Amino acid sequence: MKTVIISLGGSVVVQDTINTDFLKKLKELILKRSERFVIVIGGGKVCRMYQDAARTFSAHTEDMDQIGIAVTRVNAELLRTVFGDDAYEDVVTNPTRAVQTNKRIIIASGWKPGFSTDHDAVLLARAYNADTVINMTNVDYVYDRDPKEKGAQKIERMDWERLQNIVGTTWKPGLHAPFDPIATKLGAQLKLKLILVGSDLKNLSNVWDGKKFIGTVVG
Repeated sequence: MKTVIISLGGSVVVQDTINTDFLKKLKELILKRSERFVIVIGGGKVCRMYQDAARTFSAHTEDMDQIGIAVTRVNAELLRTVFGDDAYEDVVTNPTRAVQTNKRIIIASGWKPGFSTDHDAVLLARAYNADTVINMTNVDYVYDRDPKEKGAQKIERMDWERLQNIVGTTWKPGLHAPFDPIATKLGAQLKLKLILVGSDLKNLSNVWDGKKFIGTVVG
């Protein structure tokens, strides 16, 4: 069975409220398909809110990461509940080992300090012998600079080296980047394909169906 790895940005699901409409449509879309799905969800806006509060008290980097991991686990428990009996019964917290289950849907959260959920997604791809990671965020493409800057240019196809040049080489909690720098390095080593798309589910379906889609392909 083909395995699809999704790194789902926490802010796609949770902003000022929880986007239950998105979750309902995501469930409907995935249940119509035949692949196995491993979805790791990030902390998003809520995570950064907690980390910003901790930063005012000069929290250590590891403490910031632990806060982020805790938020991803809450998000993952919600996502697991959305899929109900169709999902593996536990949230996966260790991305280096594939769980043995006949369930087609597996939900994962953050792992440990020093690892973002993007990094976890790449590790999950290795564990499940998947060749592609799909990263869903609030931005439709990778840009050559901050997309809020005037003159920022979208990039539809690029190699891992160019992505590394854009995101840098250092991870820090709450980093705003198209993809985690450490995950970028590992993805290149594993020769994965990375597809970065926004939150539109029709567009995501086009990715899976081999149709034209909006997004950036890396690798």
